[in-house]
Amino acid sequence: MTETQGLEEFQKDVNSGSGVILLAPHLGNWEVFGIVASYGMKANFMYKPPKIQAMDRLLKETRSRSKLNLAPANRTGVAILLKALKAGELVGILPDQVPERDGGDYGQFFGQPALTMALASRLLKRTNAKVYCGFAKRLANGKGLKLIIMPARKGVYEDDLLNSLQGVNDSVQYCVEMAVEQYQWEYKRFRRQPEGKELYRR
Repeated sequence: MTETQGLEEFQKDVNSGSGVILLAPHLGNWEVFGIVASYGMKANFMYKPPKIQAMDRLLKETRSRSKLNLAPANRTGVAILLKALKAGELVGILPDQVPERDGGDYGQFFGQPALTMALASRLLKRTNAKVYCGFAKRLANGKGLKLIIMPARKGVYEDDLLNSLQGVNDSVQYCVEMAVEQYQWEYKRFRRQPEGKELYRR
């Protein structure tokens, strides 16, 4: 990692023992980001297990080298993350993954309704965790990566679920606006639209 921004403040909050949620969207090099941001910490990252078992084993082996604990994207995984936060550990979530319909609700993302994962908001209701967001930005001319971590937008702490979800989206959008060309737009973030609404296209 060539440069860092906000890392010291983030590490201070993680080491305080209050529990920290790190929102890591599909921006820049998020695989490297998770490893570097959580280096030397007790960290638990949620992931979606591949359907092919051999791929799942390979994924676990690769990520376990950095001592990350992987929690599957199901009820068991949610329980793991909740326990980790209550123990004052770091929890990592990809906040722009499109959930099942009962796993979230709609919030605005770049002016379009986007089905947004409610996991971070629900974990906040049950803990005193702090929330950060960030990414590893690819620098021009092959000069490496810049790790950028910042406190999430204040809206994530709202008691109202929809307002909290909007805070999550605002946090992700703020990151994306720092490196729009490095966001994984092909992920089809808007593929599940509210009933009766079509995605606007030029």
